[in-house]
Amino acid sequence: MQRRILLTIAYDGSNYYGWQKQPDDSVPTVQGAAEKALSDFFKKEITVIGASRTDRGVHALGQRAVIDVDTTVPIEKLPLAVRPFMPEDIVITDAVAVNDDFHPRFDCVNKTYVYKIYNSQYKNPICRKYTEFCYKHLDENKMNEASKAFLGTHDFKAFASSGNSSKTTVRTIFDIGVKREGDFISITVTGDGFLYNMIRIIAGTLMLAGEGRIDYKDIEEIILSLDRTKAGKTAGPEGLTLLQINYDI
Repeated sequence: MQRRILLTIAYDGSNYYGWQKQPDDSVPTVQGAAEKALSDFFKKEITVIGASRTDRGVHALGQRAVIDVDTTVPIEKLPLAVRPFMPEDIVITDAVAVNDDFHPRFDCVNKTYVYKIYNSQYKNPICRKYTEFCYKHLDENKMNEASKAFLGTHDFKAFASSGNSSKTTVRTIFDIGVKREGDFISITVTGDGFLYNMIRIIAGTLMLAGEGRIDYKDIEEIILSLDRTKAGKTAGPEGLTLLQINYDI
């Protein structure tokens, strides 16, 4: 009997042109690599439907996706069973059965991302694929104070790149915080969904706050302006990781 299975997937996005498979498979994508591995394992064509279309170079620890398959392999053992077929930089970490009408994107309750910055006078070559580098000193306390302006439901048009195709730019941010550990600064954001490049623009804007150039009230005004040019830069993709996606299941 065919079952719908919800997978949790972790990946290093450095070698991929984002999550979403391209029509002609002209470039490597996480979805494309996962579909090939699962198709090889099940010996039939498998379609993987993801919850979040992460961009080129973005990483994930908690991407969620579903497959529909008839298998004798116990679902809870599927992550270990398919491991030899997966590329080294993509890992299925969990699998559970869900209802046939479950959709990983539309049934999402919230998503959590973390954006990491390496804040030091010198670059760290080991961290270059997983952090945004900033040589100017950033005050994490100022960043954290300013970040609270994003809490709640707002029209985040000023924090969406021009390629955004969402029907509405209104989103709700439930939680946001900024912490430092040594030279590493982490911006963690939980919301009901995010616009194209929204987290990266939030990160770029909070870096301005860390430099003392803007504060909480300035961010409030930027949100109200609906003007992308008033927000900070779009920080690089390498600093962004999708941490988790939650459902009421």
